Amino acid sequence: MSVSGGRGTRGRGAARARGAALVLLACLPGLAAVAALGLCAAGVEHAVDRTRTTAAARPAAGHPAPRPPVVPRSAWLGDAARKQPPPRYDDSVHAVFVHHTDTPNDYACADTPAILRGVYQGQTGARDWDDIGYNFVVDRCGTIYEGRAGGIDRAVTGAHTQGFNHRTAGIAALGTFTAGVPVPKALTDAIAAVAAWKLGTTDTDPRGRVRLVSSNGLSRFAAGATATLPALAGHGDGYQTDCPGAALSARLPHIREVAARLQGRP
Repeated sequence: MSVSGGRGTRGRGAARARGAALVLLACLPGLAAVAALGLCAAGVEHAVDRTRTTAAARPAAGHPAPRPPVVPRSAWLGDAARKQPPPRYDDSVHAVFVHHTDTPNDYACADTPAILRGVYQGQTGARDWDDIGYNFVVDRCGTIYEGRAGGIDRAVTGAHTQGFNHRTAGIAALGTFTAGVPVPKALTDAIAAVAAWKLGTTDTDPRGRVRLVSSNGLSRFAAGATATLPALAGHGDGYQTDCPGAALSARLPHIREVAARLQGRP
């Protein structure tokens, strides 16, 4: 009897254990799902935290300005483009130099593309440059043209201001603006719009001054010297030249103020 009773007890215990095991196995998918949901929630939370941290570590420019309409170089250069090396780039733009092209002023704005082709051919032909030197050209009607190749939105290294082509943009006014020559408002407004946009990418005040390093001694400063120059400067501020002409140079303070307003500065 004792032996028989022991076997019955052990049998019932084993059955209960198998039942419990089956219940546990049945619950495992639900438990795994709960655990997975917990892990997923934790992962999302960490991802959100990382995103917040990354956003906090990447400050936005404080005074951006809208990009003005720009006519692409393909529209004026067409098949006149010469073979040239790949564009060179800087990391950012901290100053703008204003120029004039030293070409006639009595042009019809519809003729601007043909005039630009002439400037391009003169610089890449007689001067043997690899491309037009200016990043942008503005005509007297206020139309803005892409100059040097490489991308309107990028910090393309120009060939416009000896010693200070790095981390700068060159804007040329189409015409000759020596003393006494009228300077169209549409032209100065367009220069201000380009300058505000480009300088806004680094939160640079167009009315301020910036520190630039001269790349060679052909500028007004020795090679390697640090110069403090206007953020929106005339060509003559960095190089021994009368460019952009006395009349346009006299308008630079006004252009700086307009650019600052376009950046939303008081």
